[in-house]
Amino acid sequence: MLSTTVIAATLFYALLGIVVFVASFILVDKLTPGELWKEIIERQNLAVAILAGAVALGLSMIIAAAIHG
Repeated sequence: MLSTTVIAATLFYALLGIVVFVASFILVDKLTPGELWKEIIERQNLAVAILAGAVALGLSMIIAAAIHG
């Protein structure tokens, strides 16, 4: 049986990871030339969509490793 401390810590670190991921992705979006979402949504640019997905996966792995230890 899980204690409330373990559940609260899990929720805290999950929320922390999501916040860091969103902030990091916004930073990457600002650093890339052009408008990332406009390229993906309006122009249907598959290469930019794949790049954004790869960046999201990379950020997720880095954040998970940093939080996990």
